[in-house]
Amino acid sequence: MRLLLVSNSTQHGTGYLEHCESAVRQFFDGCRRIAFVPYAIADHDGYAANARKKFEEMGFSLVSVHEGDPCATAMAADGVFIGGGNTFRLLKALYDTRLIETLRARCGDGMPYMGTSAGSNVATASICTTNDMPIVYPPSFTALEFVPFQINPHYLDADPASTHMGETRETRITEYHEENRNPVVGLREGAWLHREGDSLTLEGTTGARLFRRGQDAEELETGADLSGLL
Repeated sequence: MRLLLVSNSTQHGTGYLEHCESAVRQFFDGCRRIAFVPYAIADHDGYAANARKKFEEMGFSLVSVHEGDPCATAMAADGVFIGGGNTFRLLKALYDTRLIETLRARCGDGMPYMGTSAGSNVATASICTTNDMPIVYPPSFTALEFVPFQINPHYLDADPASTHMGETRETRITEYHEENRNPVVGLREGAWLHREGDSLTLEGTTGARLFRRGQDAEELETGADLSGLL
């Protein structure tokens, strides 16, 4: 299994995928044709055009699965990239197109999988720790299950000076653990997880927090070995 699970596609002050471009180039090295899954955003054509422009700048050919038979496109590709948007809409489309089965098979055989935001959420055990609103109803919250834990992308640390009275991200994750046991990686913007086989490392510049049921949250620094979560 080869995974690159990025918290965000655009970092403040930089362009699309610019903050993780070096990691993307290295991850897809040797791949010629990348299948893009645009279903998290309603404008599939516009989303695909934006992703295609960036991947062509990096030297890769990108074809969007919505431009033909989704499963056949994924089967013919050397790698796959699923972008961000609404996680519920994305997962429903993966079920509706049967891509969820195709991607489980292809990525289980070693095809590189990259996700950003919602695309990272659907690589995990379920989408139960997404930040998105349930604008559609997927058949199940069970996702691709490439890793046996959860990700909360765009993780925000609580601001002690804030007067906002709504729940913090940590509170939401605590609520998740009142009903569920899977660990949750709160992945800050600018961070990503890189899996190569049985090895899982935290990369990027901003670190993350690891939440386990009944335990205090653990601060994770860049370079942390998280292979024990697999």
